Amino acid sequence: MTTAASGAAPTFGEPPPAALLDDAETLGVDELRALQLARLQESLRRAYDHVPHYRRAFDAAGVHPDDCRELADLARFPTTSKADLRDNYPFGMFAVPQPQLRRVHASSGTTGRPTVVGYTERDLDTWATVMARSIRAAGGRPGDVLHNAYGYGLFTGGLGAHDGAQKLGCTVVPVSGGMTPRQVQLIQDFRPRVVMMTPSYVLTVIDEFENQGIDPRSSSLEIGIFGAEPWTEQLRREIEERLGIHAVDIYGRSEVMGPGVAQECVETKDGLHIWEDHFYPEVLDPITGEAMPEGEEGELVFTSLTKEAMPVVRYRTRDLTRLLPGTARPGMRRMEKITGRTDDMIILRGVNLFPTQIEEIVLRTPGLSPHFALELTTAGRMDHLVVRIEARPDCPPTRRPAAASEVATGVKDTVGTSVEVLVVDPETLPRSVGKLQRLTDNRDRG
Repeated sequence: MTTAASGAAPTFGEPPPAALLDDAETLGVDELRALQLARLQESLRRAYDHVPHYRRAFDAAGVHPDDCRELADLARFPTTSKADLRDNYPFGMFAVPQPQLRRVHASSGTTGRPTVVGYTERDLDTWATVMARSIRAAGGRPGDVLHNAYGYGLFTGGLGAHDGAQKLGCTVVPVSGGMTPRQVQLIQDFRPRVVMMTPSYVLTVIDEFENQGIDPRSSSLEIGIFGAEPWTEQLRREIEERLGIHAVDIYGRSEVMGPGVAQECVETKDGLHIWEDHFYPEVLDPITGEAMPEGEEGELVFTSLTKEAMPVVRYRTRDLTRLLPGTARPGMRRMEKITGRTDDMIILRGVNLFPTQIEEIVLRTPGLSPHFALELTTAGRMDHLVVRIEARPDCPPTRRPAAASEVATGVKDTVGTSVEVLVVDPETLPRSVGKLQRLTDNRDRG
């Protein structure tokens, strides 16, 4: 394996020894489907018997848990949305009485009531198990020092990663987000092999290494596990080349469990294997709700198979992806890296645009850094999108107009709409310390 200190960007990692894999990772497809059906039937019954929302929803749809005789029957059951969770705030979606809960988490609630999720003792053990499996699939091993810069608190990222790393047998450095100079200091002092944080924040950390005159590639880091927001292959290459690590993707939704629902394997880096012994995936047409053929892009939907406190049935994640056959874990299907979210989509003069599409163009344009921000405004009666991008420190001012023009042309050619591009000085845009908010909507609503 190529390490950070070798001076060459890593490509592939080493698969874990067979002795480290758990039983579910080695199941054949038929064995896995049988296990899923048994667990699905039990989960549907738990939801119907103990969650009033699901009893009403199933009855209204004319279905009963006994109607699920094969996995395909799940399509007859109603979907669950974030609005359903908010309408039952705070504890209406729980299937156990409060004394059986050992932890609750919640979203920020910036767009309304927060969504609340809860865990029994067994749920926390299940979560730690799939997180430990994820870290191992990413290249982490027992005994590794793991620098955890996901946010601790009501956000599921920090504690979810922490418990999984401990269960795997890692030494956890629970740094949380923020205080970027201290992040660099602790990486230098504690010499972790694995780092976990959002992909946007690792760029901030890399910048801080360079601001301190330290070559980021000289650090002890070999594995980076990045998630909680969509990121592109171009950004993966940027991170790997600048930090000298394997950068792998992790996926989770708090409503489904938290981080650890699916994980990219370091030896293939070809999409995220879904831990299907605990989470059953579907991909639906985001408009009609109809199932998409396997391999076609649509909205990712999950049904929990083993959750006690808060089972979810066909939860609509709003994430866009497609399902593919397993590779590094042949029995488990893969999901492609998230290309965007239906609720992050910008409709600009009738054209659908995702921030990740702009990121791809920015990262292939010489002289531009990965740091950019989007602002929606109103020009006359039309919506107008301003893209502000930081120049790299070595980009001369004379290069900036051409770079801006290249991005604007790339967006026009690729997406089919016009945007205004401004190249600004380095280190002038706000930095992310957690989940990235790229878009500001300042449109005139009058």
